Order: sequence, then structure tokens, then C-alpha cells
Amino acid sequence: MGKFDRYKIDLKGMQADSCKYEFVLDNLFFADIDGPEVQKGKVNVVLVVKKTSRAFELNFQTDGMVWVPCDRCLDDMEQLVSSTDKLLVKFGHEYAEEGDNLIVIPEEEGEINVAWFMYEFVALAIPMKHVHAPGKCNKTMTSKLSKHIRTTPEENMAEDAFLPEEETGLVNEETETQVDPRWDELKKILDNN
Repeated sequence: MGKFDRYKIDLKGMQADSCKYEFVLDNLFFADIDGPEVQKGKVNVVLVVKKTSRAFELNFQTDGMVWVPCDRCLDDMEQLVSSTDKLLVKFGHEYAEEGDNLIVIPEEEGEINVAWFMYEFVALAIPMKHVHAPGKCNKTMTSKLSKHIRTTPEENMAEDAFLPEEETGLVNEETETQVDPRWDELKKILDNN
């Protein structure tokens, strides 16, 4: 028996028009799947499979908590995840992913393993930016970061002294009147036409 056998859904042998499955994705699941976005968590997934005339509709409701690194201090932080996702599965000759949510599985196999799909739904439910609540970040890291953040207008002016004139918005009158001589030659070509 493989690590993810319990996540196989037998579509070919499905007797009822609708079946409900419940899964708990825990630290062991995330360690086994070894995905880059999530390493630890506890997520409940309710899967409802409906048989239609042409395909199977898999509706996933995902709710739980994952631990991800804080973007600011890099310590692990709890992140709530919640999503509702849908897959359409139909039988064909060989496995294929068509479009965003259409999966074709071989009819002779008649089953689909939903472990990786559930992992992807959890990973996609994580917000792009994840930062601790104010005051909850690692104190050592925030003190090191604060040394590198500009906080006063004087520091901004000192930094502008090292920027090219175009970026500061200050233009010297001499540079404004000077024109690259190559442009004059190009203008002559235009004037001849």
C-alpha cells in the first residue's frame, strides 16, 4: 500500500450518483507530498463527487491552518486557508489535463488519486503576502531589518546625492541644452526625404 492510496477515488465502481469523502491533511501528508509551498499544517477537506451523464464533478471544500514562513522575519507563522475548488473528470484512452480543471483518466483504470490536487488547492489558497501581526515578528530579525530601512527625510536626501540626475528630477541647465551630435546627423537624413 502506497503513501497516497487512501486518496484514490474509484469512479468506475461508483454506485450512487453522489458520494462524500472527508480527508484530514496533517503534517505527515505534507511531509510525504514534499511540496515547496507547505511543509506543515492541518487542513480538513470535504470532497463531494457527483456523477453526471458525461463526466464526474469533484467539488473540494478546503478549510484549515498551514504553517508558512513569514515574509518579514522568516519564522514560521500560522496561516488560515479556505477554498472551494472544482475538477471535472472524464474517461478517455490515456491520462491528460485539458484546460484549467478538466482531467482525463484512462477508462480501464477508472480511478483518480486526488492527493496532489488537494495539495495544490491548499497552496493556491495561501495569500501572496504572509506577515505576522504587528509585534509578533522575531524581535532579533526586526531589529536587524530596521537598521536598513530609511526612516527620516534627511536620509532620503543623502541617498539622492548618489542617484543619477535623471532619477532625482534635478537637471543641470548645461546638460539640458547639450544635444548628442548623432541626433543632428539623423535629422539631416529626415530633412532629405
